[in-house]
Amino acid sequence: MTYDRLVCANCAAPVSEGRCPVCRANRERLQQENPLAGLTPMTLIALLAVLITAVALLAHQTA
Repeated sequence: MTYDRLVCANCAAPVSEGRCPVCRANRERLQQENPLAGLTPMTLIALLAVLITAVALLAHQTA
């Protein structure tokens, strides 16, 4: 889960902005639990496209 859409119950601001100590603590906890949590969906799609391209090139070279 990405934390860019989470809203803090303490200050009602997005957790990604880190406006209060609760936001900052939760943001740090989420980053420590999953290093990929900070990636946006577009970044994940781009990484997937690069991976698919690399596999296709490898398959083409071995065939």
